[in-house]
Amino acid sequence: MESPESQEREDGIRLRKKVQENQEDVESSDCEDDAKTDLVKRIIESTKELTDCMPTDLPSAKRMLEDGLHAAAEFSSDMAAGAGAVAEQAGDICRKVIEASWKVCHFQALPHWLQDNDYLIWGHRPPLPSFTACFQSLFRIHTETGNIWTHLIGCVAFVSLAVYTLIWSELQSEERLVFAAFFAGAILCLGLSCTYHTVHCHSEFVGKLFSKLDYVGISFLIMGSLVPWLYYTFYCQYQPKVIYLTVATVLGFGAIITSMVDRFGEPKYRPFRAGIFIAFGLSGAIPAIHYAVMEGWVNAVSYASLGWLILMGSLYILGALLYAGRIPECYFPGKCDIWFQSHQIFHVLVIAAAFVHYQGISEMAVYRLTNNQCPASTEATLA
Repeated sequence: MESPESQEREDGIRLRKKVQENQEDVESSDCEDDAKTDLVKRIIESTKELTDCMPTDLPSAKRMLEDGLHAAAEFSSDMAAGAGAVAEQAGDICRKVIEASWKVCHFQALPHWLQDNDYLIWGHRPPLPSFTACFQSLFRIHTETGNIWTHLIGCVAFVSLAVYTLIWSELQSEERLVFAAFFAGAILCLGLSCTYHTVHCHSEFVGKLFSKLDYVGISFLIMGSLVPWLYYTFYCQYQPKVIYLTVATVLGFGAIITSMVDRFGEPKYRPFRAGIFIAFGLSGAIPAIHYAVMEGWVNAVSYASLGWLILMGSLYILGALLYAGRIPECYFPGKCDIWFQSHQIFHVLVIAAAFVHYQGISEMAVYRLTNNQCPASTEATLA
């Protein structure tokens, strides 16, 4: 059986270990206030002195030590909370100053992650680490003003058109779903594009994230545009309709996956980005040729709105080429900083192409509503 003295000695050893552990915890706390740090250090030094005399007066030393450690822990917690509150207040003040006082700047004054088009020399927004400031910039004049408002107006227009078409038209349930796919693609594309151009100056992380979502929106627009056209073009041919719709979906999600790769968003890959979406859009040429060969060019133009499809594709391709070549600002550096830059023209052509496509599929829908008859052989195949 152990003697009282040996028991006290073991208790003292265990208490010293506990003190050392608490000392390490206290010393590792992040404290920016020198006066409070010195106070904590004095408490630690006093606890060290107590541990030296522990075997002689263990109960009183233990009580004093516990009181000291408890006080040190409270000081550490208070200091951490105080430092966090000060940092939060400082951040709020900085955000308010930025929101109220930012000015447009030169291209060379931008951080590298905002330097996208070096032909736009002046009028850029600086980094705005506040979503409030980003959205307030909607009402300021800068290089992104045209990009934001072209697709914002287009998005509102297609929301209104979708409500009218899907609620008050004479479309059947299945056809409403087909038109809904088109409207969903158009609204997602225009909405995500508008949001990207509004907030991409917030931070590098936010800019990259919404840049990817912008390309995702383009993929959804192309997929949504192909769905109603393929549905009505091969209205009486079930097998090719399913095959082409499946291929369009697979290509669309392939483009979405590619869009999510970080390197894809770098300025040097601008031509590659344009090429991906041009190739995806041109994939609709294969079913168009198929239908024209099968039914004849006259029927393709009359019943499959091939003329509208060609016009839509031409507008998309023209916009993508201007975007990739940075035309016209590459010929007039500094002259298109605010208006008439390639990206704005691209936006306008995208909206025009979407309205052209809506006109085409609307004509196809009217034809099917008034001539909802398929050849007998086709009906047998469908049955």
